[in-house]
Amino acid sequence: MPDAPHIHPRLADTIVARATPAGRGGIAVIRVSGPGTRDIALALTGELPRARHATLAGFRDSAGEALDLGIALFFPAPHSFTGEDVIELHSHGGDVLVDLVIARVLELGARMARAGEFTERAFLNDKLDLAQAEAIADLIDAGSEAAARAAQRSLRGDFSAAVAALNERVTELRVWVEAALDFPDEDIEFLQSEELRSRLDGVAAHFEQMAATVRAGCLLRDGLRVVIAGRPNAGKSSLLNALAGHEAAIVTATPGTTRDLVREAIDIDGLPVHVADTAGLRDSVDAIEREGVRRARAEIGRADHALLVIDATDTSVASIDALRAELPPGVGHTLVRNKCDLTGETPGAAPDGAAIVLSATTGAGIGALRERLKSVAGFQPAGEGLITARRRHLDRILIARRHFDEACRLLDTAGAGELMAEELLQAQNALAEITGEFSSDDLLGKIFGSFCIGK
Repeated sequence: MPDAPHIHPRLADTIVARATPAGRGGIAVIRVSGPGTRDIALALTGELPRARHATLAGFRDSAGEALDLGIALFFPAPHSFTGEDVIELHSHGGDVLVDLVIARVLELGARMARAGEFTERAFLNDKLDLAQAEAIADLIDAGSEAAARAAQRSLRGDFSAAVAALNERVTELRVWVEAALDFPDEDIEFLQSEELRSRLDGVAAHFEQMAATVRAGCLLRDGLRVVIAGRPNAGKSSLLNALAGHEAAIVTATPGTTRDLVREAIDIDGLPVHVADTAGLRDSVDAIEREGVRRARAEIGRADHALLVIDATDTSVASIDALRAELPPGVGHTLVRNKCDLTGETPGAAPDGAAIVLSATTGAGIGALRERLKSVAGFQPAGEGLITARRRHLDRILIARRHFDEACRLLDTAGAGELMAEELLQAQNALAEITGEFSSDDLLGKIFGSFCIGK
């Protein structure tokens, strides 16, 4: 007698959740998935709806009394989003009514779904890989048309295909090296062959291209974190308002107006930029202002880039050097010479390239600053090849690259084929973690736990 098919512990239960946002609306969608879906549908509606056909159905409680009249859509396994039997119940969109229907489904044996559990089941049932699953969340959270289109590309598998192509090239190298090890009299000559060197160079170039693509995808998803810093009354808040295009921060002639962080999300030709205006950097006896300065310095340390704003009427080099000294190691910066309307300087990039000259009050030179931020981020307008990606993906790419570089180093210094093959294997494993071919339950829990309920 054949063994019963193995069921992943995460798939044993039938789950239910509201798939549309809470609140009043014309329609609410309740999603049910799992092995008990058919029995629940029969008990709730009196019949199993015809597969993939919208069916008018009454939803009834345990006493047979009507809860609502709505639409039921049944998707039998494996032809559903999760790969399991799924039923979607379209009810009227009132919170109380939805709660009553869900309570009845729970009474019939289901449990409430965890965050992201429907998508997790789609992954576990091989309906999509891990990168595609993450792209669903990115598509929902997309803050621009460019981000939405990039997420669509990742969802349809473009990113996964690119990772698979790189992994295939690493695999070919490993197979070649291990094949040479089977012929010890020839492995030294093989490991020094021009063909192997050419292949290594090709894979290195492929890694560079992939890293650049993933960095761009991370940037499109997460945006560039920019902090505006400087001395009091340099025009930091005016600059934030000019970048945002509206009065986001209070502007007065009194030094120290900004005490706390003022944040604003802006879009520069599809590049999401998260800007924080900060308190003026100076020593102060005022306790509130001191706390504002402390928060400013902490925000600078978390930023991807700092805009150091100076009053262009102050020509002191020492003050500029002192301001730069406030920057933590590793934080890049752009010097912004504000108030060019008072000095007569030409707005735009300074001739020596060391600063952006502008007037936050008139808006002159703001376009040059926007271009500077795009350049700093390495941002390119969304094209056919742009995908959405996460920091996790970039980390795996960089780890795989380090293993590949170590394999090349071992070849150059020791001609050690066995060790080289092992490093290539580790590179393969790192790449496989991107799509979930090689993953842990902890990783899955962390990823899907960040999804919304019902997705």
